[in-house]
Amino acid sequence: MAAMDRYHLLLATSLRPVQQGWWGSEAVARDKFRRWIGEYGGMPGARLSLTDEETGEVLAAWPDHG
Repeated sequence: MAAMDRYHLLLATSLRPVQQGWWGSEAVARDKFRRWIGEYGGMPGARLSLTDEETGEVLAAWPDHG
């Protein structure tokens, strides 16, 4: 996997993908994550997840029920 595809951001509603993007920089991906919360957080059933595709670790999720 190319480094430019490492950080995957997914916006889903009702478990269906709505929008997604991939970035090579974790800092840029986290910034996009925060922006997407502001832009799409009001959608009914909206859920966001940021995953490190290299390790499989979910780095951030919204809403956070933890």
